[in-house]
Amino acid sequence: MCGIIGIAGTRDVAPLIVDALRRLEYRGYDSAGVATLNDGKLDRRRSPGKLNQLVKLLDEHPLPGFTGIGHTRWATHGAATERNAHPHASSRVALVHNGIIENFRELKNELRAAGHQFESDTDTEVAVHLITQHLDEGCSPEDAAKKAVKRLAGAFALVMIFKDEPGLLIAARRGSPLAVGYGPKEAYLGSDAFSLAPFTNRVAYLEDGDMAVVRGADVVIYDSAGKWVARPIHVIPPSGGMVDKGNRRHFMAKEIHEQPEVVGHTISRYVDASGPNVNLPWKWGPCSGMLRG
Repeated sequence: MCGIIGIAGTRDVAPLIVDALRRLEYRGYDSAGVATLNDGKLDRRRSPGKLNQLVKLLDEHPLPGFTGIGHTRWATHGAATERNAHPHASSRVALVHNGIIENFRELKNELRAAGHQFESDTDTEVAVHLITQHLDEGCSPEDAAKKAVKRLAGAFALVMIFKDEPGLLIAARRGSPLAVGYGPKEAYLGSDAFSLAPFTNRVAYLEDGDMAVVRGADVVIYDSAGKWVARPIHVIPPSGGMVDKGNRRHFMAKEIHEQPEVVGHTISRYVDASGPNVNLPWKWGPCSGMLRG
C-alpha cells in the first residue's frame, strides 16, 4: 500500500516528511517523493528505490517550504521510475494518491482532447489535470478539489497542495485510509496514526466520502454530502501508534476492509493496468515442459 504524509507547518517540512515516510516503510514501496510550497511556487524531488535515494537527492538539492506532501509508492500503473513517482504536479497543484482511479482512461482521453499533456503512465495524473482545469476555469482550490473528486471512480486517498496557498492542504478519502493529526500550531495528514506519532498524539480518522480542508492548524471536515462534520479526536498513547486499528473496532475488521487494496497490489505485480499487459514468470521444467515459476 502506498504511504501518504502532508504537513501544514511552521518550519521546513521536507525533513519531517521524510522521517514520517520512514514510519510507513512497512507498507512496501518502490519509489518516494516530496513536494513543497516555497515562495508561492511548487517544487518536488522524486526518486525510484528506497528512501535513502530520496534523502541523497534532498541533500544535493534541498527543498525548503513550510507546506508539503510526501509519498511512498507501490506501482500499479506504470513502472517504478522517477516520472511515475509521486507527487504528481502541474504548475498549480501537486498531489499524492493511495489507491486506484478506475475511470482514469476515460478522464485521460477527455483531458487530452482539452489540450492537457501527460508526463507519466499513472492513473494519478488525471486527478492533477482535472483539478488544474477547474482552477483555470476560476474555481477556488477547495471547489476545484470537490469537483474533481466527484468525477473520480475507485478507491483512493488524496492529499494536495496549491500554488500561492501557504498552509493549505486538501484531502479526500474514499476507501483508502487517511488520518488527520492536530497540533497546537500545525496540522498533519497521514495514512495512519503511526506515521503521525512524532508530531502529535491527537488524531481523527476520515470516513468514506470525507474531505478535509487544512489551513495551518485549523481543520474543517466535510462529509460526502458536503456538510461540515466533527470526527472524533482520539488521544493516542505513546506506544499506540505502533499498532494502529484506524477507525475499526479491531484488527480483523481492519484487515477485512484492506483486502481489496491488498489484492489489487498483488495483482499489479503481474498486470500493468496502464496497458494492460499480463507478465507471468515462467521457467522450463525438466519433464513437463514450461512451468509457471
